[in-house]
Amino acid sequence: MSTLADDVPAFRVTTREIAPATSLLPLLDARHPLVFVRRGEGVAGLGEALRLEFSGPDRFREAAAAWKRIAAAASIEDPIRRSGSGLVAFGAFAFDDASARASVLIVPRVVIGRRDGVTWTTTIETPGEPLVEPRLAAAPLGDEYRIALHPGRLDGEGYRAAVGAAVERIEAGEVRKVVVARDLEGRLPEGGDLRRVLMELALGYPDTWSFAVDGLIGSSPETLVRVKGGQVSARVLAGSIARGSDAEADHAAAVALATSTKDLDEHRFAVRSVLQALEPHARTLAGSEIPFTLKLPNLWHLASDVEGTLGDGSTALDLVGELHPTAAVAGTPTDAALTLIHELEPFDRQRYGGAVGWVDAAGDGKWAIALRSAEVAEDGRITAFAGAGIVAGSDPDQELAETKLKFRPVVEAFG
Repeated sequence: MSTLADDVPAFRVTTREIAPATSLLPLLDARHPLVFVRRGEGVAGLGEALRLEFSGPDRFREAAAAWKRIAAAASIEDPIRRSGSGLVAFGAFAFDDASARASVLIVPRVVIGRRDGVTWTTTIETPGEPLVEPRLAAAPLGDEYRIALHPGRLDGEGYRAAVGAAVERIEAGEVRKVVVARDLEGRLPEGGDLRRVLMELALGYPDTWSFAVDGLIGSSPETLVRVKGGQVSARVLAGSIARGSDAEADHAAAVALATSTKDLDEHRFAVRSVLQALEPHARTLAGSEIPFTLKLPNLWHLASDVEGTLGDGSTALDLVGELHPTAAVAGTPTDAALTLIHELEPFDRQRYGGAVGWVDAAGDGKWAIALRSAEVAEDGRITAFAGAGIVAGSDPDQELAETKLKFRPVVEAFG
């Protein structure tokens, strides 16, 4: 289901270069930030010119079709011609077909972008409505706050039991891998400024995608898909281990991860699922034969890059729908893993493990898997999720410890 009427808005879109901005984050709305950045570069939005909501199993297809209609009807003046300039929509999609949480595309009234030393604004005018001049002055940050996140509907003991049950089902041959998540809960104080959380995430994890879209806020290390000028790429993460306490221990941890049969098996499932999803759309496609170890402030990950050339004109949104859910967030075989997730997890994942990012008028865009994230509801309720890939031989205590590490960015950012 979508909310797009038959009358598609004929946006007038104008992009102009402006004086360099030190950071996009202070320019955001304090309670409803809209942003997708890494290493200080990316795009941010102010206001809403259009909001579309989608749900059900056809949410990706409906969103892709709606966006093509919107882009085709727009009049765009874009001398900047950089990634994220011109007409842009931000999006966040639910993990599950039956999720009660809406998937959204949001076209801001103003977009501020920063790339390769160039800063720009894009204004999006709706016919019959007055032009909104960009207000780019950074508002002072709200008061500091510290929030403790507590176990939600699946606590530590419950999670150990869920992992044990998953291992039994794997040993019975029902699935080869399943990702089991648990939840934490808290509440944002009245007037809480979410830019503070974003700044903590962006400064603490500069090599990840820091994002905020419709109350979904986080910092993901995993690129679901990137499309630019007919080229497609993805970064697959599966398999992780805690960083060592000193240089020697850290090196040993990386070596242990790179040689772990359990983690290599988990990683192979994830890479295979991405290649199988992209192959029908690509003329050429290649993935790393051997994963590399990716260093984050709190974890080592096994990582592989997939790159190729598209052959059928697919947009970033088209491919998001083809890729979701990858084995890195669901498991394999997909249908059996999703069935088991529904059985083991006593909650709606909302948009955790779904897709978050942006798409432009040409269909290019950047999308991450919504990991290391939390949902902040309008009433201030915070729900964070973290999961681990369960395969044959997984140990419930170790998997619980892995989720604690994956919660760390969000827990520290709020706390």
